[in-house]
Amino acid sequence: MVSYVNVFLYGVGGIVVAGIALLVAFQERLVYVPVLPGLTKSYPITPARLRLSYEDVWLRSSDGVRLHSWFIKLFPDCTGPTILFFQENAGNIAHRLEMVRIMIQRLQCNVFMLSYRGYGASDGYPSQHGITKDAQAALDHLVQRTDIDTSRIVVFGRSLGGAVGAVLTKNNPEKQVSALILENTFTSIMDMAGVLLPFLKWFIGGSGSKTPKVLNFVVRSPWSTIDTIGQIKQPILFLSGLQDEMVPPVHMQMLYAKAAAHNRRCTFVEFPTGMHMDTWLAGGDHYWRTVQLFLEQFVPQNRDDVSSNQGNVIKSYL
Repeated sequence: MVSYVNVFLYGVGGIVVAGIALLVAFQERLVYVPVLPGLTKSYPITPARLRLSYEDVWLRSSDGVRLHSWFIKLFPDCTGPTILFFQENAGNIAHRLEMVRIMIQRLQCNVFMLSYRGYGASDGYPSQHGITKDAQAALDHLVQRTDIDTSRIVVFGRSLGGAVGAVLTKNNPEKQVSALILENTFTSIMDMAGVLLPFLKWFIGGSGSKTPKVLNFVVRSPWSTIDTIGQIKQPILFLSGLQDEMVPPVHMQMLYAKAAAHNRRCTFVEFPTGMHMDTWLAGGDHYWRTVQLFLEQFVPQNRDDVSSNQGNVIKSYL
């Protein structure tokens, strides 16, 4: 009887080990989704389809990967804020054009949309190391332009894009990135793995957990935003959809708590009906007014007017 129990336990252990080995081996394919199911990698539409004035911009990351992006301007001489937008995971920048169209109109801004490596028309294969280089290439391009106010570059990231934007903002002083906006962003890929595959919590622990994170050393794209956010000195706006079906809203609450402990210029705003992909739509006028007030307070035309208040000034207007 004992021998059968041992065989069973060894069998289960072998299956678990094999499963974890597959997760480790194919982790990039599990983390990144450049193509939506049933669709192709190509862009279904371009900004021209929405009658947006835009420029195709081709960049080279520092490791030589060729990247595609769109720079969409409100009008040719617009000196409003320039939003460096980092998209969610699944699909490509074309799937975000309707939101960007409204963003440009409501915020009177320019928007630079980057296709991560492996996404859209960009070459290469996605990884945290590579996408971090891609984001830096996009920012380097913007700060060298002469047709925008380079003192008013704002990083805006949703979900995975928030993790990308947080790293870029941390790596660049306020002179290059004036503010950061995060929407429905996770604390880390490891924490998300525990959400999607609960059995992995036995091996990875979690943010704030005392459980040893025994798999962390083999994860190539940890995107540990919870560790990055506390090092950011620029103003941060947190936009959280409380009906988020993919990233538990508690992740955003944890990120805000970590940032606010060291940064007085943080603002946290919740949207009761917002889901993972549609908080901007569900939030309606309240959503765009929130972002507009944040930009007016922390990214004014005269940089000397930036408030040092903690961010609750914005809430008093809402």
